[in-house]
Amino acid sequence: MTPETTLPTLLPALLMFAATGLARGSEVAVAWRRFQLLALAATAAAAVALGQRLAGLATWLPPGFAAPLAGAWVALLVQALGTVIGAFSSRYLQGEAGQLRYVASLGTVLGAVQLLLLADHWLVLIAAWAAIGIALQRLLCFYADRPFARLAAHKKRLADRLADLLLVIAALLAWRETGSGSLSELWRHLEAGAPSFVLQASAICLVLAVLLRTALMPVHGWLMQVMEAPTPVSALLHAGVVNLGGYVLVRFSPLLEAVPASRWLLVGAGLATALLAGLVMLTRVSIKVRLAWSTAAQMGFMVLECGLGLYMLALLHLMGHSLYKAHAFLAASGAVRQTRLRQMNPAAAVATSSLLAAPLATAAVVALVTALVPGGAWPHWWSGVLAFAWAPLLWWSASPTAQAPGALRRLLTGAALVAGLTAAALAGHALPFGVQDAPEPASGLVALIGMVLLYAGLSLMQARPHALAGWRRWSYAGFYLDEVVTRAALRLWPAHWAPGAHSSH
Repeated sequence: MTPETTLPTLLPALLMFAATGLARGSEVAVAWRRFQLLALAATAAAAVALGQRLAGLATWLPPGFAAPLAGAWVALLVQALGTVIGAFSSRYLQGEAGQLRYVASLGTVLGAVQLLLLADHWLVLIAAWAAIGIALQRLLCFYADRPFARLAAHKKRLADRLADLLLVIAALLAWRETGSGSLSELWRHLEAGAPSFVLQASAICLVLAVLLRTALMPVHGWLMQVMEAPTPVSALLHAGVVNLGGYVLVRFSPLLEAVPASRWLLVGAGLATALLAGLVMLTRVSIKVRLAWSTAAQMGFMVLECGLGLYMLALLHLMGHSLYKAHAFLAASGAVRQTRLRQMNPAAAVATSSLLAAPLATAAVVALVTALVPGGAWPHWWSGVLAFAWAPLLWWSASPTAQAPGALRRLLTGAALVAGLTAAALAGHALPFGVQDAPEPASGLVALIGMVLLYAGLSLMQARPHALAGWRRWSYAGFYLDEVVTRAALRLWPAHWAPGAHSSH
């Protein structure tokens, strides 16, 4: 009989909550040292817990908790990123007031994330996700005298509370149908037969809640306006917290597969956000704001992947995006310099021939790598989606910059990036992640058409910027979607963010 263990699985959450408690009433330097030691210990515990799961050791947890293998991977990733962001924050915030509050809130966010990843009950899931949002509010309003920081936090609070309400409704409906709040019991109930109308309504409410939490259009505005918060807060939000919606969708994949309408809702919302946010991103000058719009587009892609039933790819996307976006925000100063070099180089225009040839070349690289990787296979329509999604890697590589050594080398670099991403996506299916795909051909065709439209828009805006001046103005304004949401929020709760309100916080 395999030995049963529980401490390493729960230890990351316990250590982070301990960091929250120890930060109160301490000196700033002491609080940061304690946080870093506890965060390192939590990272080690997460690594041990993942090793136990990979080794097949049984894990005992209290009722309402479970240790899915995918959650163990994400737990290690989030804790490692949280440790790095904490170390960066201790230097970034030197001399700032409110650091103890920052340390406590950061510990609460990381501890609640760990609990969410272990949730096997609706109540644990709802409580953990709500705690993440509440603690994150204090980080977003670290500079409480900045009106736009309070506006962003206020809009996020409204989105979170509406998401919480939808989750509660989804839980009540599922609980009524299965007689239990256990997620494992829900999976067993779905295996017994087709879902009832009540469970279908529960799935729709769950999807709507996730769309609100992941800042998909049109409730994306707060994600752009949190740039008023400290840079490490942006890194935490974009690299960790906002990605949790993707994990929840992967966790609820049995429910999504049983309710096709929920998957179509994910495909529509994800594709629209990826398309529109991708176009808006090209018009932005501010590095951090551009990264924020990139996150919105990537969340759209992640939700789209879940809607298509490509849960393995969505999980890999989540992990890759978290690592990339954390590095991008923490190294934003270097990105400013590179962007200025490209803007000052008049030879940086992309040739129209490169724009047209890039998707064909990308499709060829994807097909070649798929043929070479043993057992590598996915639906043909998804190869087309990847070709158009990754085509910019080739035509951006074709753009000469001040430091680029040669056209051939740039093209080979772009091709290597496409090949590496394809190999990683295929190899992920051979790794033990505990996730199974359930591709949907009909929605895949819709996604392919959407990706063609996205690439066409990106190409036209890059090759003929003056001819599309009117479209660029709309794109720069984010198609005015956030203005509609902001007016509605301020009409209902105007006093929570107005300049001068709560200035003592």
